[in-house]
Amino acid sequence: MTSMNTPPISTSVPGDYSWQEYAPLQHTLDRKDRVRLLKVMTLFAAGGTEGQVVNLVRRLDREQFDLQFVCLRKWGYYLDEIEQRNIPVTEYKLTSFFTPRLLQLQMQFAQQLRRQDIEIVHSYNFYSNVFAMPAAKLAGVPVTIASIRDQGVYLSPLQKIVQKWACSFADKILVNAGSIRDWLLEEGYPEEKISIIRNGIDLTRYPRVAAPTSIRTELGLPAEAPLVLMLSRLNPQKGVDDFIKAAALIKLRMPNVRFLIIGERLQFRDGEFRQDSSYHHQLHDLAVNLGVEDRILFTGHRTDVPELLAEGAVSVLPTHSEGLSNTLLESMAAGLPVVATQVGGNAELIKDGINGFLVPPQSPATLADAILRILSDPALATRFSEAARARASEYFSMERMVQDTQTVYAEQLQLHKKKERHNEHSHQK
Repeated sequence: MTSMNTPPISTSVPGDYSWQEYAPLQHTLDRKDRVRLLKVMTLFAAGGTEGQVVNLVRRLDREQFDLQFVCLRKWGYYLDEIEQRNIPVTEYKLTSFFTPRLLQLQMQFAQQLRRQDIEIVHSYNFYSNVFAMPAAKLAGVPVTIASIRDQGVYLSPLQKIVQKWACSFADKILVNAGSIRDWLLEEGYPEEKISIIRNGIDLTRYPRVAAPTSIRTELGLPAEAPLVLMLSRLNPQKGVDDFIKAAALIKLRMPNVRFLIIGERLQFRDGEFRQDSSYHHQLHDLAVNLGVEDRILFTGHRTDVPELLAEGAVSVLPTHSEGLSNTLLESMAAGLPVVATQVGGNAELIKDGINGFLVPPQSPATLADAILRILSDPALATRFSEAARARASEYFSMERMVQDTQTVYAEQLQLHKKKERHNEHSHQK
């Protein structure tokens, strides 16, 4: 297991938007009249899970739920918004799971749960699940919920074993894709514990027509050049090298196309998270060797992804492994045709030949062919565009995600109360 430390603050987030337009929600009812809900996060960084959690917080019915957070690092892009909404955040600063301090902090956390009479604990991903689920069960919290949002590609075999053990203390395990559910079943997780709640997207943030903008001027892009976008962390598992190789093949047939790689990579080094420039240099060298360095732009993190998507012609995700991709959802919401690899939850978003193309992973030639088909056929691109936005609207709305989550909370509380009544009745006998 890896250790953790505080990353430097980043001010750019792909696909996010300013939270200032949302007025902070005050606690409008007495605390005892609402369900006491505590969410556990590792930190509040600019990631897909964190973004989905904050989207849920923005729309959670605060007349039903009294919400607070616990984190292992009080850091990240979204922290200001959480605190501006007057949501309490408690830090249990944990630098490593290989330390006796872990047990000490878990005991303190359990005491907090008892003291505040917390009714639901909901944790997200490996570190939070391992920290929170055993402590919550020890504290006698009525409902314990873990979330797993990938297929464990970044976890060691030992970490997978530890997370499975921690999730044995959960009443419910929420996943965001059927592919993750299938993987958990293969790993031996109990089927009855697993529920799917897919990610949600706010379509109002993604205009279908590009507004007058200086983005192309800022980035030095020709006004008429088709833009092929890849939104992703710079990680070898995301297939960024395949995207660059496909770009070289496309240049031979359509030299006016430009390619944007939007995102960066943080790596744990010297006791903290830092931007990993070494991998960026490897990718740049690959582009130079393939003769496409003049066609590819590495933008780093951007806060104006909706505007970038509105300028795009095709969105590409050549990943080797995936849960349910937020960047694909953003692309669909913007009405962009998509080319993605047929891995993980991608097929739950992209219907091949209907709103995009699915291709085999690690196949740059096939990837290039699919992109070229869209770029060279405006009618096909229009059909994919309309179908993509319609699918995002019908199946992946933010309202659906929020309502499904609140329904799980209510159902699990009802089950707990039913068990309590049954136990009391049995005891009286």
